[in-house]
Amino acid sequence: MAEPANTPMPPRRPSPRRRAPHPPHSPHHHCRARFLPSPLFTGAAAARKPVVLHIGDPIQYNPATYAALSATFTVIRPTAAERARPQFLAALRERRWGDFDAVLRPFWGTGGEMGRWDAELVALLPASVRVFASAGAGFDWADTALLGARGIVYCNGGLAAAEAVADFAVALVVGTFRALPYTLAASRTSPDAFARCHEAATARSRNLRTQTLGLVGLGNIGQQLARKCALAFGMAVLYHDVERKPAALESRLGVRFCATLEALIRSSDCVVLCAPSGAGQLINRASLAWFPPGRGRLVNVARGTLVDEEALADALEDGRLVAAALDVHADEPRVHPRLAALADDRVLLTCHNAGGTVETHVGFEELAMRNVMAVLGGGAPITPVNLQYLKTKKEDSGGV
Repeated sequence: MAEPANTPMPPRRPSPRRRAPHPPHSPHHHCRARFLPSPLFTGAAAARKPVVLHIGDPIQYNPATYAALSATFTVIRPTAAERARPQFLAALRERRWGDFDAVLRPFWGTGGEMGRWDAELVALLPASVRVFASAGAGFDWADTALLGARGIVYCNGGLAAAEAVADFAVALVVGTFRALPYTLAASRTSPDAFARCHEAATARSRNLRTQTLGLVGLGNIGQQLARKCALAFGMAVLYHDVERKPAALESRLGVRFCATLEALIRSSDCVVLCAPSGAGQLINRASLAWFPPGRGRLVNVARGTLVDEEALADALEDGRLVAAALDVHADEPRVHPRLAALADDRVLLTCHNAGGTVETHVGFEELAMRNVMAVLGGGAPITPVNLQYLKTKKEDSGGV
């Protein structure tokens, strides 16, 4: 499933025109003169300056940045038909777009028609490619290790997604403590259900103050969520990460480190998953046994694959977990049927929309272009995710 566009790209806030969901003029207006159909960019013409393969829709919110990109590099934007996997593979084999230097995907809703960037696809990329910059916080759709081995830096849009996802996570955390699935369902069912819930929901609801929030991952999203929940609700905040954060950051956020996932879960009233998909299945039968019986809660705004949903359903049904809130699901767009059956009671389910705001779209566009401009300009990437796998072109050719 395509990941929804997920928060603003610093340092500059977009103007009201850029922030509008539907600009007063056609988004194609700015882009129509900025690129030429791909057949025109072959051979000697493509060699005049570095080439950027722009996959997906035209730029909508940041025309000035796109103008700067286009002035510096040759931009090729394949048609939607060319981006379908069979056609895309054929085009790469034919070297239809020549030796392009970057892949730019500024939207998550388009540009992914070719499917997963696996060994079959990556092997066909020209040796000239140096950077792949994409919208979206997640990158499980691309083999970033293989891209790195080819000397290609993969940059995601996680920085642009953090605020929107953290805001949404706050709503899900509140929902688990205030029995929102139950109260929402009862309000629309019948007057009798309304009256029963009016009385019964109180025993299932808790104020957030004095509750302990456990964050699995303290990256951009986790840091913003920690700050919001501590300042707004007075929650104590714990975190677990593969590497402990600097003491100054812990002090500034008012968070405490747990050396193991087990220690975090056992000490938390609500656990929020903010970790990348590569972390593996963190919530399974073994780890669900660590939740405090009758008071544990789980929120997932990361990736559905982090959770064994069958085991989660068991934990909810037997009462070990009080509630859960899931924005992401293991088999999207299909929701686990047992969890869906609990949606009017203890489970708050949403459609992978945590990062879906207009500001996010603005940030994805800007960040993707800035990453391309930085790398092709000889600078450092802004949001790389695969530097640990990177093999430089110089090393690949046997240089020193």
